[in-house]
Amino acid sequence: MDISLVIPVYNEEESLPPLMEWIKKVMLSQDYEYEVVFVDDGSSDNSWSVIQSLKSEYGHAVKGIKFRRNYGKSAALDTGFDAASGDVVITMDADLQDSPDEVPALYHMIMKEDYDMVSGWKKKRHDPISKTLPSKLFNAVARKASGIQLHDFNCGLKAYKNEVVKEVKVYGDMHRWIPVLAKWQGFTKIGEKVVEHRKREFGVSKFGAKRLISGFLDLLSIFFVGKFNKQPMHFFGTLGLTFLFMGFLTLVYLTVSKLFFNESGIQDRPLFFFGILVFIIGTQLFLTGFIAELVISTRSKEYSYNISDRI
Repeated sequence: MDISLVIPVYNEEESLPPLMEWIKKVMLSQDYEYEVVFVDDGSSDNSWSVIQSLKSEYGHAVKGIKFRRNYGKSAALDTGFDAASGDVVITMDADLQDSPDEVPALYHMIMKEDYDMVSGWKKKRHDPISKTLPSKLFNAVARKASGIQLHDFNCGLKAYKNEVVKEVKVYGDMHRWIPVLAKWQGFTKIGEKVVEHRKREFGVSKFGAKRLISGFLDLLSIFFVGKFNKQPMHFFGTLGLTFLFMGFLTLVYLTVSKLFFNESGIQDRPLFFFGILVFIIGTQLFLTGFIAELVISTRSKEYSYNISDRI
């Protein structure tokens, strides 16, 4: 299998037939052995019925997975990655804003130029400023924080070596941070390609302020997890010991003042309460690190989603 296309679907019934026809045209022109993995993320329209029809029409070239409810794009991609068998795995959105004509060039960059992954860059966008301006801010912060020089972290059109998608676990809303996740796993050859961004023909955009906020929160999460995933005690333990030491010194100072300098009213001084508070916080942070270490030692790395049908 040369290429697996993984396509999350959420209420995109109108765009699926023309998208599949377009994909087939491109694949046949390049003589690729391919499969298209549609993951229906709990659509409330007839998207699953359309996917079933495409399976009947295109046979083994189409795989379909249906969630019982909406889990989000990350869950759809993660499940699609598990089902993908192609040497190169390419993701794209189902709304026809990503062009299948970009697939051959992306495939070439992975197979011939030996990139671990290639991210699309929608340099010229057909979106309102309410979407493009926050996106530019988001990407600028992401570049600075990650050290990965991509212009469009959130572009749905990306290509990966198969081993990358099998190693990277995507959950929550982490799909936009797959380049960072890949880098943490040691896949450091990450490229970028300018791709066509087409106007939306069907449906409505899923973008909103909530996604922007969650994106920045996920950025904080992913860097914490990436740095301290295996050693949370290094973070919580260091903070805890620092606070414990501050509290200990404060209380020792007050004790010495009471015993050797006969100072009165120490129990009413703000410094007394500060010392106790800092000592308690330090103890809690240290215990948090200890508990996190226990969780990591016993946790399962597998995430599961409730699938109602598969074809």
